[in-house]
Amino acid sequence: MASRMPVARPGLAFALAVVTAALAAVLMMLMLAPPVEAAGDPIAHVRVAPPNEIVVRLTAPPADPRPEDFRFTEASAPDAPIPVTAVRVEDGNRVRLTLDATVHPSQHYRLEMTRPAGARDVRPSALALMFTIFLSSALINNFVFTRYLGLCVFFGVSKRRETAIGMGITFTAVIIATGMFSWAVFTYVLKPLHLGFLQVVVFIGAVAAVVQFLDTMLKKTHPQLHRGFGVYLMLITTNCIILAVPLLNAAADASAIEAFSLAVGSGVGFALALFLMSCAREKLELARVPKSFEGLPMAFALAGLFALAFMGFSGLDFFR
Repeated sequence: MASRMPVARPGLAFALAVVTAALAAVLMMLMLAPPVEAAGDPIAHVRVAPPNEIVVRLTAPPADPRPEDFRFTEASAPDAPIPVTAVRVEDGNRVRLTLDATVHPSQHYRLEMTRPAGARDVRPSALALMFTIFLSSALINNFVFTRYLGLCVFFGVSKRRETAIGMGITFTAVIIATGMFSWAVFTYVLKPLHLGFLQVVVFIGAVAAVVQFLDTMLKKTHPQLHRGFGVYLMLITTNCIILAVPLLNAAADASAIEAFSLAVGSGVGFALALFLMSCAREKLELARVPKSFEGLPMAFALAGLFALAFMGFSGLDFFR
């Protein structure tokens, strides 16, 4: 009986350590970064209080505030203000505004005052935004089970659990590196020079360079893991998910936090899909499967069942 391929634990541990260190560094910068406030702005802080209120903290006690003193709009529709129906002063410098529409903490708004003059962008907190994008891309909008992308590598590497774990960690490291590099190139090179039409070519080149580096490194340092991946390691270059993440970031004009969260969430979601599928396919080796369903037919049926299970995450709202 042929033995299973041994796992290259040092290589996997190193890749996992790199991903964890990068995530910890970003979280530390977010937590230690002081809030940026404009000099002389009377608005100190704005918080959305669902379903239809916002809480405004001013730098000085307000003088008889009225609804017409405030203008509240969505960042995507600055010419369509949301009517303010009532103003209530709380605790000296704090004012609660009641709106004639439903607002959501995950959306981007803008509040303007006329007495005294001031304005403030209302954004979700960086950590909340990062957490939401991560969970959304990993579970709610999983690229494999909800968008059906990356199926070539998914079905090819999910036959054995060890290989699936190795590919999941490698894929996560590649998608983080290529996602952030592609975001930087698009933000600081392609966008200022109005070369957005080259983004697909540039993103494919960035992915190919990173994958070639990993292929060479694994071939020299961990040949057993490299043989286990086979041709599927190089297929990461043309993987739909690897290319979809930079394209989604470019289309949404994402910030660095949003691009990083999407890359990490997409990689973890793909790794989770590989792990679940590999566990199920290993169990199937002990089951009596009809001849016509052996191989890919049963794999597609399993993927469909996992997709139905992941539909249970749809509609989750992490801001409630």
